[in-house]
Amino acid sequence: MLQSLVQVIRRELLIAFRRQADVLNPIWFFIIVITLFPLGVGPEPNLLARIAPGIVWVAALLAALLSLERLFRDDFSDGSLEQLMLMPTPLSVLVLAKIIAHWMLTGLPLLLISPLLAVLLSLDWATWKAVVLTLLLGTPTLSFLGAIGVALTVGLQKGGVLLSLLILPLYIPILIFATSAIDAASLGMAFNGQLALLGAMLMGSATLAPFAVSAALRVSVN
Repeated sequence: MLQSLVQVIRRELLIAFRRQADVLNPIWFFIIVITLFPLGVGPEPNLLARIAPGIVWVAALLAALLSLERLFRDDFSDGSLEQLMLMPTPLSVLVLAKIIAHWMLTGLPLLLISPLLAVLLSLDWATWKAVVLTLLLGTPTLSFLGAIGVALTVGLQKGGVLLSLLILPLYIPILIFATSAIDAASLGMAFNGQLALLGAMLMGSATLAPFAVSAALRVSVN
Protein backbone atom coordinates (compact mmCIF):
# COMPACT_ATOMS: atom_id res chain seq x y z
CA MET A 1 0.00 0.00 0.00
CA LEU A 2 2.89 2.33 0.72
CA GLN A 3 4.23 1.77 -2.79
CA SER A 4 0.82 2.57 -4.29
CA LEU A 5 0.62 5.70 -2.12
CA VAL A 6 3.98 6.93 -3.39
CA GLN A 7 3.16 6.08 -7.01
CA VAL A 8 -0.12 8.01 -6.93
CA ILE A 9 1.54 11.04 -5.33
CA ARG A 10 4.28 10.92 -7.98
CA ARG A 11 1.68 10.64 -10.75
CA GLU A 12 -0.27 13.62 -9.43
CA LEU A 13 2.86 15.76 -9.18
CA LEU A 14 3.94 14.87 -12.71
CA ILE A 15 0.51 15.74 -14.11
CA ALA A 16 0.52 19.01 -12.18
CA PHE A 17 3.92 20.07 -13.48
CA ARG A 18 2.68 19.47 -17.02
CA ARG A 19 -0.21 21.84 -16.29
CA GLN A 20 1.67 24.53 -14.46
CA ALA A 21 -1.03 27.16 -14.94
CA ASP A 22 -3.48 25.12 -12.85
CA VAL A 23 -0.93 24.92 -10.05
CA LEU A 24 0.24 28.52 -10.18
CA ASN A 25 -3.17 30.20 -10.41
CA PRO A 26 -4.17 29.67 -6.74
CA ILE A 27 -0.71 30.74 -5.58
CA TRP A 28 -0.80 33.89 -7.71
CA PHE A 29 -4.29 34.60 -6.40
CA PHE A 30 -3.03 34.34 -2.82
CA ILE A 31 -0.07 36.63 -3.51
CA ILE A 32 -2.21 39.19 -5.36
CA VAL A 33 -4.76 39.39 -2.52
CA ILE A 34 -2.01 39.81 0.08
CA THR A 35 -0.31 42.47 -2.07
CA LEU A 36 -3.45 44.50 -2.80
CA PHE A 37 -4.54 44.91 0.82
CA PRO A 38 -1.56 47.09 1.85
CA LEU A 39 -2.15 49.20 -1.27
CA GLY A 40 -5.86 49.54 -0.50
CA VAL A 41 -5.79 50.28 3.23
CA GLY A 42 -2.42 52.03 3.39
CA PRO A 43 1.06 51.04 4.60
CA GLU A 44 0.47 51.89 8.28
CA PRO A 45 2.13 48.97 10.16
CA ASN A 46 -0.25 48.84 13.13
CA LEU A 47 -3.31 48.70 10.88
CA LEU A 48 -1.79 45.98 8.69
CA ALA A 49 -0.81 43.92 11.73
CA ARG A 50 -4.36 44.19 13.10
CA ILE A 51 -6.07 42.99 9.91
CA ALA A 52 -3.34 40.49 8.92
CA PRO A 53 -5.01 37.34 10.40
CA GLY A 54 -8.20 37.84 8.41
CA ILE A 55 -6.34 38.73 5.22
CA VAL A 56 -4.03 35.71 5.34
CA TRP A 57 -6.68 33.13 6.10
CA VAL A 58 -9.44 34.44 3.83
CA ALA A 59 -6.91 34.48 0.98
CA ALA A 60 -5.70 30.96 1.85
CA LEU A 61 -9.27 29.67 2.04
CA LEU A 62 -10.25 31.14 -1.33
CA ALA A 63 -7.03 29.88 -2.93
CA ALA A 64 -7.84 26.38 -1.66
CA LEU A 65 -11.34 26.61 -3.15
CA LEU A 66 -9.89 27.62 -6.53
CA SER A 67 -7.74 24.51 -6.69
CA LEU A 68 -10.19 21.95 -5.29
CA GLU A 69 -12.36 21.36 -8.32
CA ARG A 70 -9.63 19.65 -10.32
CA LEU A 71 -8.86 17.17 -7.52
CA PHE A 72 -11.03 14.38 -9.00
CA ARG A 73 -12.76 16.01 -11.97
CA ASP A 74 -10.04 15.35 -14.57
CA ASP A 75 -9.78 11.72 -13.49
CA PHE A 76 -13.56 11.43 -13.72
CA SER A 77 -13.61 12.92 -17.22
CA ASP A 78 -10.93 10.67 -18.74
CA GLY A 79 -11.96 7.46 -16.94
CA SER A 80 -8.90 7.29 -14.67
CA LEU A 81 -11.10 7.46 -11.60
CA GLU A 82 -12.86 4.23 -12.49
CA GLN A 83 -9.48 2.56 -13.02
CA LEU A 84 -8.36 3.71 -9.58
CA MET A 85 -11.49 2.21 -8.07
CA LEU A 86 -10.72 -1.14 -9.71
CA MET A 87 -7.18 -1.34 -8.34
CA PRO A 88 -6.48 -3.94 -5.61
CA THR A 89 -5.23 -1.19 -3.30
CA PRO A 90 -8.01 0.17 -1.04
CA LEU A 91 -9.58 3.27 -2.55
CA SER A 92 -9.10 5.18 0.71
CA VAL A 93 -5.31 4.82 0.37
CA LEU A 94 -5.38 6.17 -3.19
CA VAL A 95 -7.64 9.02 -2.09
CA LEU A 96 -5.21 9.84 0.72
CA ALA A 97 -2.38 9.99 -1.81
CA LYS A 98 -4.30 12.38 -4.05
CA ILE A 99 -5.15 14.64 -1.10
CA ILE A 100 -1.51 14.69 0.04
CA ALA A 101 -0.42 15.61 -3.49
CA HIS A 102 -3.06 18.34 -3.59
CA TRP A 103 -1.71 19.83 -0.35
CA MET A 104 1.86 19.66 -1.65
CA LEU A 105 0.79 21.70 -4.67
CA THR A 106 -1.44 24.22 -2.89
CA GLY A 107 -0.77 24.36 0.86
CA LEU A 108 2.99 23.85 0.92
CA PRO A 109 3.71 26.79 -1.44
CA LEU A 110 1.79 29.09 0.94
CA LEU A 111 4.18 28.05 3.72
CA LEU A 112 7.17 28.73 1.48
CA ILE A 113 6.03 32.25 0.63
CA SER A 114 5.11 33.09 4.23
CA PRO A 115 8.25 35.28 4.69
CA LEU A 116 6.80 37.50 1.96
CA LEU A 117 3.65 37.85 4.08
CA ALA A 118 5.72 39.06 7.01
CA VAL A 119 7.21 41.82 4.87
CA LEU A 120 3.99 42.92 3.16
CA LEU A 121 1.85 42.89 6.31
CA SER A 122 4.50 44.21 8.74
CA LEU A 123 4.38 41.12 10.96
CA ASP A 124 6.70 40.67 13.90
CA TRP A 125 8.48 37.38 14.65
CA ALA A 126 5.83 35.98 17.00
CA THR A 127 2.96 36.78 14.63
CA TRP A 128 4.78 35.34 11.64
CA LYS A 129 5.49 32.15 13.61
CA ALA A 130 1.77 31.87 14.40
CA VAL A 131 0.94 32.35 10.71
CA VAL A 132 3.32 29.55 9.73
CA LEU A 133 2.01 27.17 12.40
CA THR A 134 -1.64 27.81 11.56
CA LEU A 135 -0.96 27.34 7.85
CA LEU A 136 0.94 24.13 8.60
CA LEU A 137 -1.98 22.70 10.59
CA GLY A 138 -4.88 24.33 8.76
CA THR A 139 -4.11 23.98 5.06
CA PRO A 140 -4.00 20.14 5.11
CA THR A 141 -7.38 20.18 6.84
CA LEU A 142 -8.72 22.39 4.04
CA SER A 143 -7.57 19.77 1.53
CA PHE A 144 -9.08 16.84 3.47
CA LEU A 145 -12.45 18.51 4.01
CA GLY A 146 -12.54 19.96 0.52
CA ALA A 147 -11.98 16.52 -0.99
CA ILE A 148 -15.27 15.36 0.52
CA GLY A 149 -17.17 18.12 -1.28
CA VAL A 150 -15.36 17.44 -4.56
CA ALA A 151 -16.18 13.73 -4.34
CA LEU A 152 -19.88 14.50 -3.79
CA THR A 153 -20.07 16.87 -6.79
CA VAL A 154 -17.63 15.23 -9.19
CA GLY A 155 -20.37 13.81 -11.40
CA LEU A 156 -22.21 17.14 -11.80
CA GLN A 157 -21.72 19.30 -14.87
CA LYS A 158 -21.60 22.63 -13.00
CA GLY A 159 -20.82 21.75 -9.42
CA GLY A 160 -18.61 24.74 -8.58
CA VAL A 161 -21.27 26.75 -6.76
CA LEU A 162 -22.62 23.67 -4.96
CA LEU A 163 -19.08 22.75 -3.95
CA SER A 164 -18.61 26.16 -2.32
CA LEU A 165 -21.91 25.84 -0.46
CA LEU A 166 -20.94 22.40 0.84
CA ILE A 167 -17.39 23.25 1.87
CA LEU A 168 -17.51 26.78 3.28
CA PRO A 169 -19.45 25.81 6.47
CA LEU A 170 -16.78 23.17 7.18
CA TYR A 171 -14.02 25.74 6.69
CA ILE A 172 -15.43 28.30 9.13
CA PRO A 173 -14.07 26.65 12.35
CA ILE A 174 -10.59 26.51 10.82
CA LEU A 175 -10.84 30.17 9.87
CA ILE A 176 -12.00 31.15 13.36
CA PHE A 177 -9.31 29.30 15.33
CA ALA A 178 -6.48 30.16 12.92
CA THR A 179 -7.23 33.89 12.98
CA SER A 180 -7.68 33.73 16.75
CA ALA A 181 -4.22 32.17 17.13
CA ILE A 182 -2.60 34.87 15.00
CA ASP A 183 -4.48 37.60 16.91
CA ALA A 184 -3.27 36.17 20.22
CA ALA A 185 0.32 36.02 18.98
CA SER A 186 0.19 39.64 17.82
CA LEU A 187 -0.94 40.64 21.34
CA GLY A 188 1.82 38.61 23.01
CA MET A 189 -0.62 36.02 24.39
CA ALA A 190 -0.36 32.22 24.32
CA PHE A 191 -2.07 30.49 21.41
CA ASN A 192 -1.41 26.83 22.27
CA GLY A 193 -5.13 26.15 22.72
CA GLN A 194 -5.99 27.28 19.19
CA LEU A 195 -3.14 25.23 17.75
CA ALA A 196 -4.30 22.18 19.70
CA LEU A 197 -7.79 22.54 18.23
CA LEU A 198 -6.38 22.96 14.71
CA GLY A 199 -4.25 19.85 15.28
CA ALA A 200 -7.29 17.90 16.47
CA MET A 201 -9.22 18.97 13.35
CA LEU A 202 -6.30 17.84 11.20
CA MET A 203 -6.07 14.44 12.88
CA GLY A 204 -9.82 13.91 12.71
CA SER A 205 -10.08 14.90 9.05
CA ALA A 206 -6.99 12.89 8.08
CA THR A 207 -8.48 9.80 9.75
CA LEU A 208 -12.07 10.04 8.51
CA ALA A 209 -11.93 12.00 5.24
CA PRO A 210 -10.33 9.26 3.05
CA PHE A 211 -13.14 6.85 3.94
CA ALA A 212 -15.84 9.50 3.45
CA VAL A 213 -14.33 10.50 0.10
CA SER A 214 -14.14 6.86 -1.02
CA ALA A 215 -17.81 6.33 -0.23
CA ALA A 216 -18.80 9.58 -1.96
CA LEU A 217 -16.81 8.67 -5.08
CA ARG A 218 -18.50 5.28 -5.32
CA VAL A 219 -21.90 6.98 -5.12
CA SER A 220 -20.97 9.66 -7.65
CA VAL A 221 -19.42 7.28 -10.18
CA ASN A 222 -22.14 4.64 -9.91
